[in-house]
Amino acid sequence: MNDILCMKKIKDNKKSSSHKLKKILIITFSIIISVVVVVILSASIITKYLVEKYDVEYTGRQITMDWAYTNPFTGYVHLSGLKIYEQKNDSVFISLDGVSANFALRKLFSKTYEISELTLDHPRILIIQQKKIFNYDDLIKKFTSTDSTDTIKKAPVHFNILNIKVNDGEIYYWEKTIPITYFIKNVDFDSPGMRWNVDSVESKFSFATGIGKGDVEGEISVNIDSLNYRLGVIIKKFDLNILEQYLKELTNYGSFSANINAAIKATGNFNDAEDITARGMLVINDFHFGKNPQDDYASFDKLVLAVNDLSPKKHKYFCDSVSLSRPYLKYEQYDYLDNIEMMFGKGGSTAAAVNSDPAKFNLILEIGDYIKMLSKNFFQSDYKIKRIAVYNGELEFNDYSISEKFAMDLKPISVFADSINKNNSRVNAFFNSGVNPYGNLSVALSINPKDSGDYDMFYNLQKLPVSMFNPYTITYTSYPLDRGTMEFKGNWNVRNGIIQSVNHLIIIDPRVTKRLKNKNAKWIPMPLIMTFVRETGNIIDYEIPITGNLKDPKFHLNDVLIDLFQNIFIKPVTTPYRMLVRNTETEIEKSLTVKWEMRHSSLLSSQEKFIKKMVDFLVENPKAYIAVYPQQYAIKEKEYILLYEAKKKYFLALNNKNNQSFNKTDSIKVDKMSVKDSLFVLYLNKHVYNSLVFTIQEKCAWLINAYVINAKFEQLNKERENAFISYFKEKGVEKQVVIYNDQNVIPYNGFSYYKIIYKGEFPESIIKAYQEINELNDQEMRNKYKKDRWNIQL
Repeated sequence: MNDILCMKKIKDNKKSSSHKLKKILIITFSIIISVVVVVILSASIITKYLVEKYDVEYTGRQITMDWAYTNPFTGYVHLSGLKIYEQKNDSVFISLDGVSANFALRKLFSKTYEISELTLDHPRILIIQQKKIFNYDDLIKKFTSTDSTDTIKKAPVHFNILNIKVNDGEIYYWEKTIPITYFIKNVDFDSPGMRWNVDSVESKFSFATGIGKGDVEGEISVNIDSLNYRLGVIIKKFDLNILEQYLKELTNYGSFSANINAAIKATGNFNDAEDITARGMLVINDFHFGKNPQDDYASFDKLVLAVNDLSPKKHKYFCDSVSLSRPYLKYEQYDYLDNIEMMFGKGGSTAAAVNSDPAKFNLILEIGDYIKMLSKNFFQSDYKIKRIAVYNGELEFNDYSISEKFAMDLKPISVFADSINKNNSRVNAFFNSGVNPYGNLSVALSINPKDSGDYDMFYNLQKLPVSMFNPYTITYTSYPLDRGTMEFKGNWNVRNGIIQSVNHLIIIDPRVTKRLKNKNAKWIPMPLIMTFVRETGNIIDYEIPITGNLKDPKFHLNDVLIDLFQNIFIKPVTTPYRMLVRNTETEIEKSLTVKWEMRHSSLLSSQEKFIKKMVDFLVENPKAYIAVYPQQYAIKEKEYILLYEAKKKYFLALNNKNNQSFNKTDSIKVDKMSVKDSLFVLYLNKHVYNSLVFTIQEKCAWLINAYVINAKFEQLNKERENAFISYFKEKGVEKQVVIYNDQNVIPYNGFSYYKIIYKGEFPESIIKAYQEINELNDQEMRNKYKKDRWNIQL
């Protein structure tokens, strides 16, 4: 029994001892944990306190945070809601949701300061620039300054920053002078970091534009000592709208948009911009530059540059291809300057003023200077381009400096060149384009790639109606043309800058029509001049050789002078023949067309004569009828109506009149008034409240509602139809006339007209006229150009 009791007592004692040991251990661990917590809390509080107390002293900036966590046992530090302010300012320079860092404590004893991991969560950085001064310049100066008076030799201290990560960052940029505002978002950065004994740093990065669409990702490796770099970058549909803000400093107005795709690998050195070797593909999409987003001066769908090896320092420019899709360029001439000088200032003065100020930074100019630097030695370098191509281009030219608008388009433009290689003996290029409203242009060029003054060129501009130049002939001679087709071709051989060329101008069947009297138009007796310049076959045919050198070409006009001499002394002998040709052509033309003068609905006496012949033909042939197709030159007719109505409104205001008191004499005065009249232009300017309206036509459109112009045009067409059909109604044959709906066209003869097609019987007078003109064309004086006449549109 005693043994049992003893054993029980021993057992109880052991249990009590074990309970006490557990209690002691719990208390000990609790104390240790409490101490650790207290130390961590104290360290965290002290960290926040010290950072916020000595921030200005050591950084020159105020720093705040929401809270800090510091673990002195592991070396882990986390700062939450960190904000670094601008120097002497309450604006935030950098803010972060959190900053985390792991310090390698054991390496402190070997005088190596190492952050084994550094993570920045959602940093937001504001970069401010004023001219070439940045808001972080003070920090660079503070942390890069050295004290030269400290001559005490210290043991080297090493720094390592490893495993650097930036998550979802944002970087804002504000340039105050221009001003520029821009930002990028979703900035991610990942790098194994940098060690004191390794001179290279590698990293991966990605970000997206904050304005518009597009993103960038890539890898970069930089040698810290030499600043050599290796870069690989992929850009996807990245908006270039930041350039529009820089454009505003270079221009008086304007808009810009584009985006870029790229896949580029490059090596180089940051200290030498020319030291770059690159390959890859660069694509610029949806490029638009102009007066406003609706009015482009230049645009293209896509520019593709495929580079095999680009190295300016090694003088190597090897490209696989360069292609441009749907390029568009518009050039306009105004009374004062042109559209480009209006935008950039006379002679580019606005852009030149910015470029001349060394304190100003403009990204567009910097890009331009960089491209210029990369390409400055192109022709002295080894270059190869397998293919250059331009697809479906357009060049638009408008001249508003004369009494009425002149417009011409080159489209669709195509350019092709293969095997552009400095080592080739010749490089061939081909240019083809239509000319709107009529005509086409082709150019073939063969050039020595080693010498730009050594080339052969053949060009051919053909099927161009001379009537399209009526805005110029009316302005400078008072006479429009309503017939004639021009062809201009030539062959140039240039060696060492010395020209040997033949240039051949042919104008087939040119004809001057009725003089237009206008105070602004100069007067030159064009019918008399035509007598001297036209040859017997109603042709202007001149060869104009050009010789000399490219800087001082010499034009040889011997052929022109000889032809003039022959026309004066020989041509009168052939007058009966020429009169017969002209009368026969008139017989055919006026039986098949009725031409209308601009903004007029009355017929000339000669036209009435031919219409009466049509009426008599229908009376004699009841089963025959004619189909009439009104071909309306709507765009030009409306321009004439617009200018007249604007001048009329000015005339009424000037003379205190109204529409009821406006008479025929007043109408003649308005008709003869120049659209360039200084008082009229001053009147227009007072009624236009838009500084970007440059042309008389646009200013008149501000004054006269488009509804009025359209109503006047419809009224004009109705009056013409009534004037035409009235002759047929008099003889009761109007049912034999079918007038179809109007067709808006740009007529070859430069005037609105009625196209007449005979159905059933055909008038004998026209048949006879066709037979006569064929016989006349077969004669020696016109037979030479018979093929050309068949090839042109009349």
